[in-house]
Order: sequence, then C-alpha cells, then structure tokens
Amino acid sequence: MQLDILSLFPAIAAGALGESILGKAQDRGLLDLRHHNIRDWATDKHRTTDDTPYGGSQGMVMKCEPIFAAVEELRTPTARVVLLSPGGRVFTQGIAREFAALEHLILVSGHYEGVDQRVIDHLIDEELSIGDYVLTNGAIAAVVVVDAVVRLLPGVLGDENSALEDSHSAGLLEHPQYTRPAEFRGWRVPDILLSGHHAEIAKWRRNQAVQKTQHVRPDLLRQQPEQ
Repeated sequence: MQLDILSLFPAIAAGALGESILGKAQDRGLLDLRHHNIRDWATDKHRTTDDTPYGGSQGMVMKCEPIFAAVEELRTPTARVVLLSPGGRVFTQGIAREFAALEHLILVSGHYEGVDQRVIDHLIDEELSIGDYVLTNGAIAAVVVVDAVVRLLPGVLGDENSALEDSHSAGLLEHPQYTRPAEFRGWRVPDILLSGHHAEIAKWRRNQAVQKTQHVRPDLLRQQPEQ
C-alpha cells in the first residue's frame, strides 16, 4: 500500500509512525509511507500556505494553491484523497477496513481554521473526522487513521486473526484479557479461562463483550443484527 501524508508539520506524523509495528511494516516493504510538507509546493519566497479569511473572522485559512499542487503531483489513478477535518464523517473500524483495501491513500492534514472550500469542492474525495472534538493539528489525526488502517494490512500483525478480535471489529467492545500469574494480590483469573474448554471460553468472552458494550457503548448494540 502507498500512503502519502500532506501536512505543515510532517515530523509529527513521521516520528510516531516510524516506531513499533508500523515501523516494522515499512522495513518489510508492506507499506510505502511518505511524509510531505505542504510548504514545499508554495511558490512565494515566504512559502506561504495560509491567509486571512474573506468576510472577516478569527484565525487563518489554508490556501488552495499549495494543496492543489501537492495533491495533483502525488495523485495516482487509484488514489483516494482524504482531508482530515472536524467537518467530515466520523472515522470507524469499518472505514479503516475500507481504506486498508486501497492501493493508494493520500491524507491531507488540515490546520488553523480549516482549508479553502475550493479544496473540499474540487480536489479531495472526502472529509474525515476522528471524533467530535477539535485538534490543533491534523497531523495528529493522520497518525490515528494510519495506525488503524495499516494494522489491517496482510502480514503487518503477527497473528492475522488478532485484528478480527479487537474492539469494534465485531461491532462490540473487546472482552477482558488476562495473562500470568493466575492469581495476583488475591485477584484470580476467571476459572473458565483456565479450563481448556474452548467452546465455553468463546461463549464467556462473547457474553463479557456484550455486557461491557451494554454498559459503556449501548449504541453499538443497537447496530448489531438480531441473533
């Protein structure tokens, strides 16, 4: 998979995404991840990428010229171009799976008060938000999206089934997890997990996941198909 991140502060994403599993995925050639500074496509001597908004308002707006130039240079026939913005649809595990099936993904990181509307109307394929809150820098949102997407690529995780059991992958929050020792400060691991009865363990985990989801995110249960 080819993945390009356009940002005013590429070091933010590059540092986080060069570590751990994602760093190894790049080393193994499973991911071609490239970080770009939008200022590199600015044509004036000050490398200007923002200006005051028409109509008067607080803050600055990212200019369309550098963003258009960058995306048009990087875009391939199979690329999906996504603007990270509080005004987009909310990122979910389902969208992560959708993106993981792409050959090429370009993420444009918003900043300041947003981007010129002409970028949204005539350049990008969609806007995407990672939640109902506002960040100072869209590069942080890009890290979240890339991490969620890349771990779904074939070969990235050691166990191909582990991603299928994560919270939200099955529409539920994940069941409780335990490891050694079997007892710590008087708190024991549930006996069922030590029993070796795999069918009963699976049933227990499912019930625990449903209970946790009911308590923390009941809205997810309403989206579950009837059994």
